[in-house]
Amino acid sequence: MAQTSTPGEPARPAPDPRRRSERARKAILAAAGELLGEVGYARLTMEAIAARARVGKQTIYRWWPTKAAVVFDVFTELTGGTAGEPLPDTGDLDADLRTVLHAIVDEYADPLMDRVNRAFIAEMQTDPELARSVADRLLLPNMRAFQDRLLAAREAGQLDAGTDPALAVDLLLAPVQQRWLMRSGELTHPYVDALVDTVLRVLGPRG
Repeated sequence: MAQTSTPGEPARPAPDPRRRSERARKAILAAAGELLGEVGYARLTMEAIAARARVGKQTIYRWWPTKAAVVFDVFTELTGGTAGEPLPDTGDLDADLRTVLHAIVDEYADPLMDRVNRAFIAEMQTDPELARSVADRLLLPNMRAFQDRLLAAREAGQLDAGTDPALAVDLLLAPVQQRWLMRSGELTHPYVDALVDTVLRVLGPRG
Protein backbone atom coordinates (compact mmCIF):
# COMPACT_ATOMS: atom_id res chain seq x y z
CA MET A 1 0.00 0.00 0.00
CA ALA A 2 1.28 3.44 -0.86
CA GLN A 3 2.37 5.61 2.03
CA THR A 4 2.56 9.35 2.52
CA SER A 5 4.84 11.28 4.86
CA THR A 6 6.66 14.54 5.34
CA PRO A 7 10.37 14.79 6.06
CA GLY A 8 11.15 13.73 9.62
CA GLU A 9 7.75 12.08 10.16
CA PRO A 10 6.95 8.37 10.09
CA ALA A 11 5.34 7.14 6.89
CA ARG A 12 1.53 7.03 7.03
CA PRO A 13 -0.69 4.70 4.98
CA ALA A 14 -2.43 6.39 2.07
CA PRO A 15 -6.23 6.73 2.34
CA ASP A 16 -8.03 3.53 1.43
CA PRO A 17 -10.38 4.30 -1.51
CA ARG A 18 -12.57 1.30 -0.65
CA ARG A 19 -13.23 2.67 2.82
CA ARG A 20 -13.96 6.11 1.37
CA SER A 21 -16.40 4.58 -1.13
CA GLU A 22 -18.21 2.67 1.61
CA ARG A 23 -18.60 5.87 3.64
CA ALA A 24 -20.07 7.58 0.57
CA ARG A 25 -22.44 4.69 -0.08
CA LYS A 26 -23.75 4.74 3.49
CA ALA A 27 -24.11 8.53 3.38
CA ILE A 28 -26.16 8.27 0.18
CA LEU A 29 -28.50 5.65 1.63
CA ALA A 30 -28.93 7.63 4.83
CA ALA A 31 -29.68 10.79 2.87
CA ALA A 32 -32.19 8.99 0.65
CA GLY A 33 -33.96 7.53 3.66
CA GLU A 34 -34.21 10.89 5.39
CA LEU A 35 -35.48 12.66 2.27
CA LEU A 36 -37.98 9.93 1.45
CA GLY A 37 -39.54 10.43 4.85
CA GLU A 38 -39.51 14.21 4.47
CA VAL A 39 -40.71 14.79 0.90
CA GLY A 40 -42.03 11.42 -0.34
CA TYR A 41 -40.94 9.29 -3.26
CA ALA A 42 -42.41 11.46 -6.03
CA ARG A 43 -40.46 14.56 -4.97
CA LEU A 44 -37.27 12.70 -4.19
CA THR A 45 -34.47 13.51 -6.67
CA MET A 46 -30.95 12.32 -7.26
CA GLU A 47 -29.81 15.95 -6.96
CA ALA A 48 -31.35 16.27 -3.50
CA ILE A 49 -29.82 12.98 -2.37
CA ALA A 50 -26.40 14.08 -3.61
CA ALA A 51 -26.68 17.43 -1.85
CA ARG A 52 -27.78 15.87 1.44
CA ALA A 53 -25.06 13.20 1.26
CA ARG A 54 -22.44 15.75 0.16
CA VAL A 55 -21.36 13.71 -2.84
CA GLY A 56 -21.43 14.30 -6.56
CA LYS A 57 -24.45 13.02 -8.48
CA GLN A 58 -22.15 10.86 -10.59
CA THR A 59 -21.14 9.05 -7.39
CA ILE A 60 -24.75 7.95 -6.92
CA TYR A 61 -25.08 6.79 -10.52
CA ARG A 62 -21.94 4.71 -10.08
CA TRP A 63 -23.98 2.33 -7.90
CA TRP A 64 -27.65 2.99 -8.72
CA PRO A 65 -29.19 3.74 -12.15
CA THR A 66 -32.45 5.17 -10.75
CA LYS A 67 -33.86 6.61 -7.54
CA ALA A 68 -36.02 3.48 -7.21
CA ALA A 69 -32.84 1.41 -7.06
CA VAL A 70 -31.51 3.68 -4.31
CA VAL A 71 -34.71 3.34 -2.30
CA PHE A 72 -34.70 -0.45 -2.60
CA ASP A 73 -31.25 -0.45 -1.05
CA VAL A 74 -32.45 1.92 1.67
CA PHE A 75 -34.86 -0.81 2.72
CA THR A 76 -32.21 -3.51 2.76
CA GLU A 77 -29.80 -1.25 4.63
CA LEU A 78 -32.42 -0.47 7.28
CA THR A 79 -33.47 -4.08 7.71
CA GLY A 80 -29.96 -5.49 7.56
CA GLY A 81 -31.01 -8.21 5.14
CA THR A 82 -31.85 -8.93 1.53
CA ALA A 83 -35.22 -9.65 -0.03
CA GLY A 84 -36.05 -13.34 -0.06
CA GLU A 85 -33.48 -14.29 2.54
CA PRO A 86 -34.45 -17.72 3.96
CA LEU A 87 -36.14 -17.73 7.34
CA PRO A 88 -34.33 -19.44 10.21
CA ASP A 89 -34.98 -23.18 10.37
CA THR A 90 -33.97 -24.56 13.74
CA GLY A 91 -36.60 -27.28 13.60
CA ASP A 92 -38.76 -25.29 16.02
CA LEU A 93 -41.35 -23.51 13.85
CA ASP A 94 -42.87 -21.59 16.76
CA ALA A 95 -39.51 -20.16 17.83
CA ASP A 96 -38.45 -19.37 14.26
CA LEU A 97 -41.65 -17.46 13.49
CA ARG A 98 -41.38 -15.50 16.72
CA THR A 99 -37.79 -14.55 15.90
CA VAL A 100 -38.74 -13.21 12.47
CA LEU A 101 -41.91 -11.42 13.58
CA HIS A 102 -40.13 -9.81 16.53
CA ALA A 103 -37.60 -8.42 14.05
CA ILE A 104 -40.41 -7.09 11.84
CA VAL A 105 -42.04 -5.39 14.82
CA ASP A 106 -38.71 -3.79 15.75
CA GLU A 107 -38.27 -2.50 12.19
CA TYR A 108 -41.73 -0.94 12.18
CA ALA A 109 -40.99 0.70 15.53
CA ASP A 110 -37.91 2.46 14.14
CA PRO A 111 -38.92 6.07 13.29
CA LEU A 112 -36.84 6.25 10.10
CA MET A 113 -38.08 2.87 8.89
CA ASP A 114 -41.64 3.92 9.63
CA ARG A 115 -41.32 7.13 7.59
CA VAL A 116 -39.63 5.39 4.67
CA ASN A 117 -42.21 2.61 4.58
CA ARG A 118 -45.20 4.94 4.73
CA ALA A 119 -43.86 7.28 2.06
CA PHE A 120 -43.08 4.36 -0.22
CA ILE A 121 -46.48 2.71 0.28
CA ALA A 122 -48.28 5.99 -0.38
CA GLU A 123 -46.46 6.41 -3.69
CA MET A 124 -47.23 2.83 -4.74
CA GLN A 125 -50.95 3.63 -4.71
CA THR A 126 -50.58 6.00 -7.67
CA ASP A 127 -47.55 4.56 -9.45
CA PRO A 128 -48.35 1.09 -10.89
CA GLU A 129 -44.83 0.65 -12.28
CA LEU A 130 -43.29 1.29 -8.89
CA ALA A 131 -45.83 -1.03 -7.25
CA ARG A 132 -44.93 -3.85 -9.65
CA SER A 133 -41.24 -3.29 -9.10
CA VAL A 134 -41.67 -3.35 -5.31
CA ALA A 135 -43.74 -6.53 -5.56
CA ASP A 136 -41.20 -8.27 -7.81
CA ARG A 137 -38.08 -7.22 -5.94
CA LEU A 138 -39.22 -7.05 -2.32
CA LEU A 139 -42.68 -8.33 -1.44
CA LEU A 140 -42.89 -11.54 -3.45
CA PRO A 141 -39.38 -12.78 -2.56
CA ASN A 142 -40.10 -12.21 1.13
CA MET A 143 -43.48 -13.95 0.86
CA ARG A 144 -41.84 -16.92 -0.86
CA ALA A 145 -39.28 -17.15 1.95
CA PHE A 146 -42.13 -17.43 4.47
CA GLN A 147 -43.93 -19.96 2.29
CA ASP A 148 -40.79 -22.09 1.96
CA ARG A 149 -40.37 -22.20 5.74
CA LEU A 150 -44.00 -23.17 6.27
CA LEU A 151 -43.81 -25.78 3.52
CA ALA A 152 -40.79 -27.33 5.25
CA ALA A 153 -42.76 -27.37 8.51
CA ARG A 154 -45.71 -29.05 6.78
CA GLU A 155 -43.44 -31.70 5.30
CA ALA A 156 -41.95 -32.27 8.77
CA GLY A 157 -45.42 -32.90 10.17
CA GLN A 158 -45.51 -29.69 12.22
CA LEU A 159 -48.53 -28.36 10.28
CA ASP A 160 -51.62 -30.09 9.00
CA ALA A 161 -51.04 -31.85 5.69
CA GLY A 162 -53.72 -29.73 4.03
CA THR A 163 -52.14 -26.41 5.00
CA ASP A 164 -51.79 -23.93 2.13
CA PRO A 165 -48.46 -22.16 2.77
CA ALA A 166 -49.55 -19.01 0.91
CA LEU A 167 -52.71 -18.70 2.98
CA ALA A 168 -50.77 -19.42 6.17
CA VAL A 169 -48.40 -16.54 5.37
CA ASP A 170 -51.39 -14.22 4.98
CA LEU A 171 -52.71 -15.33 8.37
CA LEU A 172 -49.37 -14.49 9.99
CA LEU A 173 -48.44 -11.26 8.23
CA ALA A 174 -51.71 -9.51 7.43
CA PRO A 175 -52.60 -8.75 11.08
CA VAL A 176 -49.11 -7.34 11.71
CA GLN A 177 -49.20 -5.15 8.61
CA GLN A 178 -52.76 -4.01 9.33
CA ARG A 179 -51.87 -2.93 12.86
CA TRP A 180 -48.88 -1.01 11.60
CA LEU A 181 -50.49 0.56 8.55
CA MET A 182 -53.79 1.53 10.17
CA ARG A 183 -52.37 2.14 13.67
CA SER A 184 -55.29 0.06 14.93
CA GLY A 185 -53.50 -1.27 18.00
CA GLU A 186 -50.16 -1.72 19.67
CA LEU A 187 -47.65 -3.71 17.65
CA THR A 188 -45.50 -5.48 20.23
CA HIS A 189 -43.64 -8.73 20.80
CA PRO A 190 -46.43 -10.07 23.05
CA TYR A 191 -48.95 -9.35 20.30
CA VAL A 192 -47.07 -11.34 17.67
CA ASP A 193 -46.41 -14.13 20.20
CA ALA A 194 -50.18 -14.44 20.69
CA LEU A 195 -50.67 -14.30 16.92
CA VAL A 196 -48.19 -17.13 16.32
CA ASP A 197 -49.83 -19.23 19.06
CA THR A 198 -53.26 -18.74 17.48
CA VAL A 199 -52.18 -19.46 13.90
CA LEU A 200 -50.23 -22.57 14.85
CA ARG A 201 -53.16 -23.91 16.88
CA VAL A 202 -55.39 -23.51 13.83
CA LEU A 203 -52.90 -24.99 11.38
CA GLY A 204 -51.37 -27.67 13.61
CA PRO A 205 -51.54 -31.38 12.82
CA ARG A 206 -54.96 -32.95 13.32
CA GLY A 207 -55.02 -36.22 15.19
